[in-house]
This record gives sequence, C-alpha cells and structure tokens, in this order.
Amino acid sequence: MSDESKKKGTNKWFQGLVAEFHKISWPDRDTLTKETVTVTVVSVVLGIIIATLDMILQYGISFLV
Repeated sequence: MSDESKKKGTNKWFQGLVAEFHKISWPDRDTLTKETVTVTVVSVVLGIIIATLDMILQYGISFLV
C-alpha cells in the first residue's frame, strides 16, 4: 500500500469520525448538571450501604470466630 493511499484512508476515517460526532445530541448544561448530581448522590449512598453491610458482616464473623 502506498503512502498516498494510506493518507486517503486516514483522511476518510477522520471525515467519518467528524461526521459521527456531528450526529451526537449533546445534553444541555441543566440536564448534565442534574445527571451528574444524581450519579454522585447514588454512588455515595451505595457506598454507605456497602460500607455498613461490610461492617455488620465483619462484626458478625468476628463474633462467631
């Protein structure tokens, strides 16, 4: 494969990439903020639940042993 045909293939690939990026519907700032806060809150709550269950199980296992 010649260098020129490699360049054409690379150029076509980048053109396709740019075309696909134009098809993306990006969220507005308000939606993005709400979703980010939701994900953060859910992650913290699940972390607390998992930590609590871990402490309870650890206490129960150490009590049995």
